[in-house]
Amino acid sequence: MKLLFICTHNRCRSILAEAITRKLGKGRITAASAGSSPQGEVHPLSLQYLAEHDIDIDGLQSQSWDEFEEFVPDAVLTLCDSAAKESCPVWFDDLVQVHWGLADPSKSNGASGDQKRRFSDTIDVIQRRIEALLEHDVENLKGHDLSSVLSQIATQIH
Repeated sequence: MKLLFICTHNRCRSILAEAITRKLGKGRITAASAGSSPQGEVHPLSLQYLAEHDIDIDGLQSQSWDEFEEFVPDAVLTLCDSAAKESCPVWFDDLVQVHWGLADPSKSNGASGDQKRRFSDTIDVIQRRIEALLEHDVENLKGHDLSSVLSQIATQIH
């Protein structure tokens, strides 16, 4: 199974999801992330907290969804509300698209401990969602069945 995680700036939530899915997917799921308006760099705290959770950060980069036309994912998962409302590239039209909305852990209120907790909570939710997905026959899950499973996971795990 191939998943493409989308966030507008592709520097935090989608990066977290890509890295976590690569670790947990262990060849069963191929993951990538992109954005409609990528910032060109991964948020440094995304890298820091992934590393603290023993999740590989090698190769993570902020990139445009235009670079993934040849990737052909089984599903596109939007993680921020603004990305869910954007007009996606034409090549997304035939793909399963599901919104896995998550609050942006990088939005700071000034308290570093609070920010660390927000990142840890976001990482935990993504991990639990991917673990729930891996309980299914991901190698054969397609179309409407895939959409149903992904939607159900988003509803149940938040």
